[in-house]
Amino acid sequence: MEKFKDDVEAVDALKDAYKQLHDEVSKVIIGQEAVVKEVLISIFSKGHCLLVGVPGLAKTLLVNTISQVLGLNYNRIQFTPDLMPSDIIGSEILDDSKKFKFIKGPIFANFILADEINRTPPKTQAALLEAMQENAVTVAGQRYQLESPFFVLATQNPIEQEGTYPLPEAQLDRFMFNIWVDYPCFKDEITIVKNTTSNKVTELKHVLSAEQIVAFQNVIKNVPVNDSVYEYAVKLVAKTRKNNEFATDITNKYLSWGAGPRASQYLIIGAKTHAVLAGKYSHDIEDVKAVALPILRHRLIRNYKAEAEGMTIEKIIESLF
Repeated sequence: MEKFKDDVEAVDALKDAYKQLHDEVSKVIIGQEAVVKEVLISIFSKGHCLLVGVPGLAKTLLVNTISQVLGLNYNRIQFTPDLMPSDIIGSEILDDSKKFKFIKGPIFANFILADEINRTPPKTQAALLEAMQENAVTVAGQRYQLESPFFVLATQNPIEQEGTYPLPEAQLDRFMFNIWVDYPCFKDEITIVKNTTSNKVTELKHVLSAEQIVAFQNVIKNVPVNDSVYEYAVKLVAKTRKNNEFATDITNKYLSWGAGPRASQYLIIGAKTHAVLAGKYSHDIEDVKAVALPILRHRLIRNYKAEAEGMTIEKIIESLF
């Protein structure tokens, strides 16, 4: 009973902290409410995000702002065709005493912005994705643990694909969310232009520490889940796989491949976090639906028929509900 009471108090505290986070981020990031919420859900779920949008939509500013209000160490890595794995994870050098010394790379931070991840070769992409999966890196046989919490937000430009190295599906699966960043509405864009073409300076305050974030991540794991919600999440993912008992006509007609078990896991943990940020002590099917689109979007592969008939991934996912 005491444990339940502690968890209830923690949920209330996280709900209040989320409101403060939202208010602070909104001082700099105008609009993009859904994007900010999904990034924060991913952080508290111990997941990673892939942010897709055209240049100039403040993706970098968003990451920088969130890292400031969370009080996290932040590093930005600009991915280029000549970037090597050692440029990310670090390398060993000979010091003055003729001994090898490990110099840590930029990945040793709480918050990593992997800018234009599809502009670097697969070998370098793999170095980052291994760190995302293991929360550690290995150099010369020595394993180095990364800081906790550890969160990667990678960006991609969807319109300029010449000279890029698209992430394979197996590597895309490592990202919890695939978040589309769209253009701001007319009213928001006017506010953005006003704020960025003057000498206005916005002061941001820290809302949470790294230790508090880790504690809240553990609280979310303790949120109870009804068996019916487990069944709904797993069944929703099973519907994306062709030629099984749960497959729909649209699935069989328009998809080549569906989502794997990692999608089911992310649906549950994402729904838990979505519920907690809303101040709920347990989550339901509506919370699963709320996070389903960014979780499934990059895990479904359309066939030629879908592309020819203009059947988008979003329409296919909506049909599964």
